[in-house]
Amino acid sequence: MISLRQLHYALAVSKTLHFKRAADACFVSPSTLSNALTEMEKQLGIQIFERDTKKVLVTELGKQVLEKAQTIMLQVDDIEHLAETQQAPLSRPMSIGIIPTIAPYLLPIILPAIDREYPELQLTIIEGQSEVLAGQVKRGEIDTAILALPYDLEGLLTFTFWQEDFYWISHKDHHLAGRDHISAGELDQAELMLLQDGHCLKDQILDTCMIASNSYHSVSAASLETLIQLVVGKMGSTLVPQMALATLMGVNESLCNVHLSEPGPHRELTMIMRPTYAGVHNIELLKVLFNSQLSMRFS
Repeated sequence: MISLRQLHYALAVSKTLHFKRAADACFVSPSTLSNALTEMEKQLGIQIFERDTKKVLVTELGKQVLEKAQTIMLQVDDIEHLAETQQAPLSRPMSIGIIPTIAPYLLPIILPAIDREYPELQLTIIEGQSEVLAGQVKRGEIDTAILALPYDLEGLLTFTFWQEDFYWISHKDHHLAGRDHISAGELDQAELMLLQDGHCLKDQILDTCMIASNSYHSVSAASLETLIQLVVGKMGSTLVPQMALATLMGVNESLCNVHLSEPGPHRELTMIMRPTYAGVHNIELLKVLFNSQLSMRFS
């Protein structure tokens, strides 16, 4: 009979397509992992992986086996979390993914509160882009993730805890600076710079402002911090979420900010989880805590 350990090894190989890296991820030797998978294939009477000295491929039948293995491991994970519901809330390890346009601005607000309210919680933070984090939640690799809506999260549950608007940041010498608000139509004159493709904030700004993807400034960056430095250098302007405003502008007197007047909220912050995840009560507790801390800071 095949074991959960063998399934765990097989899924690790399917993720890395590399036996050495999979073995490292499982904290075993490559020979231990390889022998376990060879025995598993022998027990099943099928070949799951095609392997040589340079690459690993998953066979067509192997893909079906791995899909069922993933389902089994998720169910095992749910059973383990179900046992946690009988313990004190937020007293066990929890992994939370968070996107780069939220992490640097939310974490300083919520981490002290988590430490104060739930000191037994062993928290692991994983930063990544929305697509990657959503996939990790679906596969049970992390417990939950904090993303920004709107974003396609089919098959996942969402727990929205905050709403916010976008603000336009420009150099004080910009010809549109100094007003109370700015409309999306005026951004055509603003030399707007956005994040690179792959960041959901970029797509949310384009949707909110109804901007064609080819109509904004050709300059882009991998982080909001870099965009701000480009604004300081008078290379253009940008839009940022309210949460990031104070941190990004700091005490730089050369910058000014203006509220984007398009109907809001422009984005919503949410926690996501699998429908079968047994720790929903913990997610709800964090949702309440996050909302209370943000309300004290921004309301």
